[in-house]
Amino acid sequence: MEVNQDIVNHKITQAKSGSQSAFNYLLNTHWNMVYRFQLERTQDDFKAEEITIQTFAKAFNQLESYDSTYKFSTWLITISKNLHIDLLRKENSRQRHFSKDEKVNKVADDNPTAEDALITEQSLSELKGHIKKLKPHYQEMINLRYFQEMSYKEMAQTLNEPMSNVKVKLLRARRLLSDLIEKEH
Repeated sequence: MEVNQDIVNHKITQAKSGSQSAFNYLLNTHWNMVYRFQLERTQDDFKAEEITIQTFAKAFNQLESYDSTYKFSTWLITISKNLHIDLLRKENSRQRHFSKDEKVNKVADDNPTAEDALITEQSLSELKGHIKKLKPHYQEMINLRYFQEMSYKEMAQTLNEPMSNVKVKLLRARRLLSDLIEKEH
């Protein structure tokens, strides 16, 4: 499905101003394209999903550097391809080092989203039933954020992941949970 670049550019402008719904739109509109690209390259569901998460985290952190003369989808695929190449290099050299000083403040804000509203309307038993249908790492994201009420920083420390990855995973987990809830109603 071809995405209207004018709408995408408008959403990018909104995201640069901190709009949660704009980040959600960009993630939801382009997720499948990036994920399929990585699945084709890696032939591994878990790696494809992890690289896709990292792709959006990096893109959202570097949104100011996006050049609108190019398609946003092309920019995302370039980031994704480079992340995959980096992963292959790390795997080949077996060196593991993680940057501690990533820029992480741009991905999401704490304003409630439509997904949040839908999630809160559910009874606890219904909600737990829906959560159990998610992949384990998304279950963990929902549990840490909503049941243990951890901040993004606490979640990043607990999971030993960059905060930007935590934010993107949580955006994705909320969307998947929201979709499950909507299917039932």
